Formats: sequence, structure tokens, C-alpha cells
Amino acid sequence: MTARFVLRNVKTTDGNAADIVVENRKIVDIAPPGTGTGEKIFDFENNVYVSSGWIDMHVHAFPEFDPYGDDIDEIGYKLGVTTIIDAGSTGADRIHDLVNNSKRSKTNLFAFLNISRIGLRQIDELSDLALLNEEALLKAVTEYKDVIVGLKARISKSVVGPNGVEPLKIARKFSKATDLPLMVHIGSGPPDINDVLDLLEENDVITHFLNGKANNLFGESGKPLPKLLKAIERGVHLDVGHGNASFSFRTAEQAKEHGIHFDTISTDIYRKNRLHGPVYNMANVLTKFLYLGYSLKEVIDAVTVNAAKWLNKPDLGRIQTGDIANLTLFSVEDEPIALLDSEGEERIADQRIVTKGVVINGEYIEC
Repeated sequence: MTARFVLRNVKTTDGNAADIVVENRKIVDIAPPGTGTGEKIFDFENNVYVSSGWIDMHVHAFPEFDPYGDDIDEIGYKLGVTTIIDAGSTGADRIHDLVNNSKRSKTNLFAFLNISRIGLRQIDELSDLALLNEEALLKAVTEYKDVIVGLKARISKSVVGPNGVEPLKIARKFSKATDLPLMVHIGSGPPDINDVLDLLEENDVITHFLNGKANNLFGESGKPLPKLLKAIERGVHLDVGHGNASFSFRTAEQAKEHGIHFDTISTDIYRKNRLHGPVYNMANVLTKFLYLGYSLKEVIDAVTVNAAKWLNKPDLGRIQTGDIANLTLFSVEDEPIALLDSEGEERIADQRIVTKGVVINGEYIEC
């Protein structure tokens, strides 16, 4: 892409309008509205917002593994998301296939490596501790250090079987050996959520933190568990990870009531919940947080600035001249939409976020 083009009259979540000029894949100018020059001009007439490209911290982008799989671009740029992080679909045995798939895709991809070498080839991947092979894991991390950003451990009853919290203790050991943080999926117990929280350290990610299951982070009283508050003080990162079974409006309202703020909003998207809900796409998930009363800036920061900061890739979370152009264009439409959580509860919102297009590595594509 060498043609120079202009995104004219776009606005940021701060309310500022601008023209963004892209040439040779990079942002070359951020000009006052109506003044940017280029061979192609896309005029959004102040009706469209621009942000740095949306980052989805939790997806499943390995289509060969059912039920938790999908194609990279189907859950990436086609849905307005320019960077995805695969959340442990593959372990050491298949990470090379995921990386090869990404080379044939437009969407930027990073990955959490599953601590089980088989990944999600079967969905009780931590029930056999022999599959937690440190040698294979270390080799994969060394070979794919530019892609792997952390290790994934799914610590809930259906995954760990009789092993309780032991896989997480092994994951902690792997984390020390690789200097990589953990993303920990939480859900039904055993193990008890408090035992999981005890093992989490600064920069580790709790995903599914707003799930409505009995073993959740807010207890029967709806108040945040004391150990959750301590984990937050230690710098543990809270990620939504909506998914088929892991987002509850009621839990989200409890979190908001008690000032427990998300760090990142992610979808846990894969083919089934993309096509049939309750996820559908990132815009739908973000709309739920607008409905809950968060500001547009808070919501968009969760999939841009905050995610880029966790990744230690600040250029992915800003709009700045000289950077490779990764941008998401979206509108906020005043029209009602029915929103479903993972418990089957429906809420009606009066506004919705709609993706309009992306610039991905300098290429403009309408959504």
C-alpha cells in the first residue's frame, strides 16, 4: 500500500475532530478537520469515531479445534478488531500451526500458550498432569517469543478434573521459568476461587472476572471477595472474557457498584458464539458496557490503551505520526438493541456501537 489516503472529519472519544493521513502503511499527518490531503479521501462528516485499532485480549482463533475455534480474520479485522490475542487454543504441540495461519491473515495476532501441550484438542486439557511438559513449553516459548505474550491456564472444574489447583501451581513454575505472566480462566469450582487468587501475581490476568457462577469473585453477598481486593492491589489485571458462559449483567452491576473496574474488555469469541450469540462481535460486547453506564472513553480505552499497555506495545494503543496505521472506525447509533448475557438475561439498550471500518497495517477496509 503506497497510495496516500485521508480519513476526513473523524472524531476521537475526547470529542476532538481531525483528518488522519496514511501513506506507505504509516500515519504521516494528523491535520485539522478538512485540511488533510491525499489521493483518496474518505469523508466521515463528523459522524464517525476513530480510535487506535481495537485489541481483543481473549479469542479462540484456531479453527481445527472444536468447539472453541474460529478463523483469525473472521474474528479480527472483519469485526473491527485489528489485533487479537489467542487465549490458549494451542499448546506446545500446535503453536506452530497457529503462527503459520497468522502469516496468511491480515489481523495482527499474539498468543497465550496453553500450559497443556495439547491445548484445546480436548477440553479437559489439565486433567492429566503429564501433559504439562516443561521442556516442550520452554522450546515453544523460545521459538515463538515474538508471538507468545503469556501462558494460559484454565482453572475450573471441567478442565482440571481431580487436580484442583495443582495445574495452576505448575503454571506458576512455568511462569517463573519463562518470565511470562499467566492468563487464568476462572469458573465453576473446585478449586475454590480464593485458592486461585492466592497464586496470582502482578501482571497476571484473570479472565471471565464478571462470570455469574457460584464460584465467582463477588460471593453470595455480591461484594468483592477480600482476596480479590488484595489481588487488585498486587497488580492483577481484570479482563472480561465474555464468552458463552462467563458474563453476567448482575455480576457486572455488582462490580460497578463496588468500584471494581475492568482493565480490558474481551470477547472470548469463537465460531459458535459469533454466529449464534451471546457474543456476536466486539461492538456488541462494548455496547453492554455503555448500557451499564460506563463512558465511551472508558469502554474504548479498555480495548486500546489498556490492552496495549498490558502488551507493552504502546504504539498499538495510540494515534501518532510515524506509527504503522492500525485504526478502528465506529459510530454510536441512537437505536434500541436487545443485549444478552451468558445467563440468558436480556436487557434493552437505547444506544449501540457499530463498526464502520478499519485501517490494518496501513490498509483501509470497510466493515
